[in-house]
Amino acid sequence: MRIDVLTLFPEMFQGPIDASILGRARAAGIVDIHLWNIRDFAHGKHRQVDDYPFGGGAGMVMKPEPVFNAVRHVLGGEAAPVILMSPQGEVFSHRLAEELSRENRLVLVCGHYEGVDERIREALVTRQISIGDYVLTGGELPAMVVIDAVVRFLPGALGDAGAVHTDSFAQGLLEYPQYTRPREFEGMKVPEVLLSGNHQRIAQWRREQALRRTLLLRPDLLEKLELSEEDQKLLATIKEELEQADE
Repeated sequence: MRIDVLTLFPEMFQGPIDASILGRARAAGIVDIHLWNIRDFAHGKHRQVDDYPFGGGAGMVMKPEPVFNAVRHVLGGEAAPVILMSPQGEVFSHRLAEELSRENRLVLVCGHYEGVDERIREALVTRQISIGDYVLTGGELPAMVVIDAVVRFLPGALGDAGAVHTDSFAQGLLEYPQYTRPREFEGMKVPEVLLSGNHQRIAQWRREQALRRTLLLRPDLLEKLELSEEDQKLLATIKEELEQADE
């Protein structure tokens, strides 16, 4: 996959994309990330990329010409999703990250200031993405989040290819608790079922724990999930246990 990032602050990406899984994926040629400074595509002596909004109001707005010039230069006539990082976009999710990972190429546009000229949304951008219901100083941090989440789905990016299918949200639930050595730490022991070697019991325990954790922390996820008959029985038992504990 190739990812082109259009930003006014390319230096913000140097640390995150060079370290950990992203850094290894780049070194292995799994993903090719290109950073472009939008200011390089602005005209005039001062390379101005923003201006006052028509109609008045606080702040500045990113001008259309530099962004159009940058995207057209980067794509060179090719077609690819052009995604604007924006609080007005669809909320980013595990499902959306997996969907984007199937693209050969992505172009991420990082807005800044009070936003971008509306003509960028109308004629240039094919999709808008938000990482949550809050406003940041620019689209750089959201773009990093999108890149990290998408790259994890690329074949070879993770040491264990199956890991993305057991992550939180992968199956609509939060992930079950994980343990490693030592078996006991400061009086806290690893659950015996995980040491039993009985894979069927372990799988059942993990499913029950995922349902329990989701019910306690993100019950809204259960409303969107089609549960099997066995899951419904497990969930009923968990709710009964919790009700008894509250009495």
